[in-house]
Amino acid sequence: MKKAAFFIAFKGFRDEEYSEPKKILEENNIKVTTVSTSKGKAEGKFKMMVDVDLTIDEIKPNDYDILVLIGGPGALEYLDNPQVRKIFLDFYNNQKPVAAICISPVILAHAGILKNKKATVWPDGKDELIKSGALYTGNPVEVDSKIITANGPQAAKDFANKIVEILK
Repeated sequence: MKKAAFFIAFKGFRDEEYSEPKKILEENNIKVTTVSTSKGKAEGKFKMMVDVDLTIDEIKPNDYDILVLIGGPGALEYLDNPQVRKIFLDFYNNQKPVAAICISPVILAHAGILKNKKATVWPDGKDELIKSGALYTGNPVEVDSKIITANGPQAAKDFANKIVEILK
């Protein structure tokens, strides 16, 4: 069974960017583990409560087939840190796929993963992607080699389907 790790903000992840891809991946026999900065119940922007399986300190990235950053207003506050950037960069440098939706592609950009790669992001993050050397497209979903980016909640289903495709 393939396995995905979803990194979410402990407060303020985007509910549907988590729930829709999780549902689609699980329907495709992909196990989803939820990772955050703290244990307990993470709270979405619209008050969805999610049990955190592992903290960032506990995750063993090599146990997974893909790492996914979920967006939302808390994403940059909770997840744009050196530890998360290193986890994603090391994973990507080992030829494994990474994905990010909404504002969270900025985290991939800050990790150096998006340099010279086609990518998209929530409009507020466009300048950060360009500054980091990404080839910003503005498309709802973008795939460049082993990197999947999406620009927000309305792209959540297509984002999830691209993850499924890349893992098949």
